Amino acid sequence: MNLAPFRTVLALPGVRSLMLLVLLARIAPTAAGVTVTLHVVTSLDKGYAAAGTVGFATMVGIGLGSPLMGRLIDLKGLRITLVVSAVVEGAFWVTAPLMSYYLLLPLAFANGLFSVPVMSIGRQALTALVPVAQRRPAFSLDSISVELSFMVGPAAGVLLATKISTGAALVSIGVAIVLACVLLYVVNPPLVNEDEVTEEPAPRWQEWLRGPMIAALIIPFGATMVLSGMELAAIASLEHAGRQSWLGVIFVVMCAASAFGGLVYGGLKRVPGGVVLLAGMALLEIPVGLGDGNVALLALALIPMNLLCAPTIAASSEQVSRLAPASARGMALGLQGSAFTFGVAAGQPLAGLAVDSGGPALGFVVAGVAGLAVAGVGYLLSRQRQPEPQAVSVTS
Repeated sequence: MNLAPFRTVLALPGVRSLMLLVLLARIAPTAAGVTVTLHVVTSLDKGYAAAGTVGFATMVGIGLGSPLMGRLIDLKGLRITLVVSAVVEGAFWVTAPLMSYYLLLPLAFANGLFSVPVMSIGRQALTALVPVAQRRPAFSLDSISVELSFMVGPAAGVLLATKISTGAALVSIGVAIVLACVLLYVVNPPLVNEDEVTEEPAPRWQEWLRGPMIAALIIPFGATMVLSGMELAAIASLEHAGRQSWLGVIFVVMCAASAFGGLVYGGLKRVPGGVVLLAGMALLEIPVGLGDGNVALLALALIPMNLLCAPTIAASSEQVSRLAPASARGMALGLQGSAFTFGVAAGQPLAGLAVDSGGPALGFVVAGVAGLAVAGVGYLLSRQRQPEPQAVSVTS
C-alpha cells in the first residue's frame, strides 16, 4: 500500500487541521438519525413507522436544503451560512425533547433545510487547499473520515440515549453542532483557491450542470442507494436468524473495509472512473445474500463491495470538484450532498419491499441490480461533452 501520497497531502498547509476539524464536526450529525428514532419510539411511544416518517422528513429537508445552503456559501460566504445553520439547528435540537410528535415532524423537515452542510464544506475547503494532482488522496482521506464519523456518532448517540435519556442525547447533538459551527467560523477555512479568482462573469448553472456533472452526481446517489439497501437487508438477515446482537460487528466490518479501500485507492496513480466503481459495488452486492443468516459468512460477503465504497465516493468528489466552476462549487457539492441523501431515501424502501416479498437475500439482489441500472445511466451521461469550469468572478 502506497501511503506517500497521503503524507504529501497532509503536509500541505492547513490540510491536517482541516481534516481533524471536519471529522469532529461530522460526528454529531451522524448520531442524529438513530437518536431521533429512539426518542420517537421510547420517549414519545409512537412506534417505528412514526420514527421512520420523521427520518424521511429530515432527509427530504436536508436533500432540498443542501444545494440552497451551498449556494448561500457561494453568494455570501461561509461565516454567514454557519450563523444561519447554528441558530436554526441549535434552537431545534435544544427544544426537540419538549416537542410533541406532531410538532417534531414538521420542524425536523425545517431543520433539515437549514442543516450545516459540513460534508460539503469539508470537500470544498479541500478543493481550495489541495492542487488538482493531489486531490485523489485528499478525497480518499475525506471518505475515510466519513467512515470514522459513522463508526463513532451513532454509537455515541445510542449510548447517551440509553444510559441517560433521549432528551439529553438530542440536546447534546445540538450543542455539538453549534460548537462545530463556532470552530468553523473561527477557523474560516478558504473555500476558493487564489488562483481561481478572476474578473470574468460567473457562468450560469445551465452552462456547467450538464451530462458529465450530472453523471458525477448520479454516482453518490447510486452508491448510497446500494449501501442503504445493503444495510437494511443485512439487518433483516440477522433479525430473521435471531442474531441482532451482531449488528454492531457487521457495521464495523463494513466501515473498516471501506476505509481500507479508500487507503488503497488514494495511493494509486491510475484508477477506474466513478461509474465503473459504482457498477462494481452494485455487482458485488448481488451475491451477498449467500451469507444470509450466518454472521461470519455475511461479514465476509460484505467485504468486497464495501472495499469499493470510499473509492466510489472519492471519485465522485474528485469529479465534481474538477467540473464545477469555482464560483458555484458550493452549490455543486451541495447537490452532491442531496444525491447522498436521496440515495438513502430510495435504497431503503426498495430493499425493504424485496425483503418483505422474498427474504433478505432478494433485498441484496434488488439493491445491486438497481445500482447497476443507475451506473448505466451515469455512463451514458458521462459520454456527453462538458465545458471547462471557470474561475470565481470578482467585482472591483
